[in-house]
Amino acid sequence: MSQFISVFDMLKIGVGPSSSHTLGPWRAAQAWVKKLRETNLLENIDAIQIHLYGSLSLTGKGHATDVAILLGLSEADPEYIPIEDVAIIVERINTQEEIYFKGGKVVAFPRNSITFNRDFLPFHSNGMRFIGLADGKEISNETYFSIGGGFIVQEDDNLEEEIEINKKNFPYPINRALQLEEYCERDNLQISDIVLKNELELRAADEIDFELNRIWETMLECMYIGCHTEGKLPGGLNVKRRAFDTHTKLIKDAEYSNQKEWITAIRGNEVKFREILKWVSCFALSVNEVNAALGRVVTAPTNGSAGVIPAVLMYYLVIENHEADFNHIKKFLLTAGEIGSIFKKNATISAAMGGCQAEIGVSSAMAAAALTELLGGTPDQCLSAAEIAMEHHLGLTCDPIGGLVQVPCIERNSMGAIKAIHAAEIALETNPKESLVHLDKVIDTMWETAKDMNKNYKETSEGGLAVTVRMVDC
Repeated sequence: MSQFISVFDMLKIGVGPSSSHTLGPWRAAQAWVKKLRETNLLENIDAIQIHLYGSLSLTGKGHATDVAILLGLSEADPEYIPIEDVAIIVERINTQEEIYFKGGKVVAFPRNSITFNRDFLPFHSNGMRFIGLADGKEISNETYFSIGGGFIVQEDDNLEEEIEINKKNFPYPINRALQLEEYCERDNLQISDIVLKNELELRAADEIDFELNRIWETMLECMYIGCHTEGKLPGGLNVKRRAFDTHTKLIKDAEYSNQKEWITAIRGNEVKFREILKWVSCFALSVNEVNAALGRVVTAPTNGSAGVIPAVLMYYLVIENHEADFNHIKKFLLTAGEIGSIFKKNATISAAMGGCQAEIGVSSAMAAAALTELLGGTPDQCLSAAEIAMEHHLGLTCDPIGGLVQVPCIERNSMGAIKAIHAAEIALETNPKESLVHLDKVIDTMWETAKDMNKNYKETSEGGLAVTVRMVDC
């Protein structure tokens, strides 16, 4: 049995730097507080203990996991919290050593209330335990797992309660890419058409348009902020923001005052191959520099890979089709979201489970398929593009220096975006019927590769560049 994963599950608005290490723990803390309220335990609690396990512990400081926990306990929402409030709330908690809940409840929260445990829990490498006490006695003990892309589960969650993908609930139940391909061929529909028909079972058409536009506007704002912000990223590596300098050279003396005028200004630039590479790289870098600075991004499908999809979509808007409008953006996001959901159902989108192939590789595949559809490709060519993009990310490790989502993570978004564009072009010149590797096969291979990968290369900062290049060297 497979569960329905919406486009809005795969593309979520949140705060950086990590979907699995920041957004997931944030949501888990919110979920725990909600459960305390529902069970009438919150009023009795006078002390809180948080235990982080495995990858959450090993790279938690660099990924702001502890910060996310504080914000989640404070019942702030990552989708809507003003970014400037993040530092204010965290500073207040650390200074006063108290958590303020909605309604006036205050609980002491000393700085040692969060414990980082190197041990891995058996269910998933991103485990966390929330303990509530009253007069020294434990009255609540809940364990959550952040499984990638901001998704959280508990080990005993009953998936039967989730929406099952079947013909009864949705016109096009999809678990594997082959099913999607068969639907498109049988009913002569594009991938985005199929996805939209499924989404319409849950939301009205105007709501879908509103939310997709909100996602795109968040992506665009993120790129705009990243391209117009200079300086160094926080965290201790002293990584210089590069999008600002690249953008300054590319935009030259063009005049604009907002994001829409910015797009028009970029369209007016001379287009050469090297400039195209620089623009795509600039868009991708800008997003992930904002992400690294705890800014607002769209998880696509993760925060660490948030720059690939907006960079490729922006490429289409400013390079390929100057007449593109919201309908093109809508198709792109719908197609990208579905490809991501197939990866999640059959493999993983968590670097802690599968290395960076599960993040940059999946985002590149999502973008490649979506771009191929906008460039006039057939559904099977779209799937072929996704396969090509992932095939050349297989085995990519996750080895962030200092546990920060900066090096090599930021540059990898640029590479993932370029690979997506290249994959789309190859697919458009390919007869998918002659291809030796189907998307489903490469997804299966990615999952087997993930299971075989040494845990040191799965977001633990205990292998690769994270070991070769130490913080003291920076």
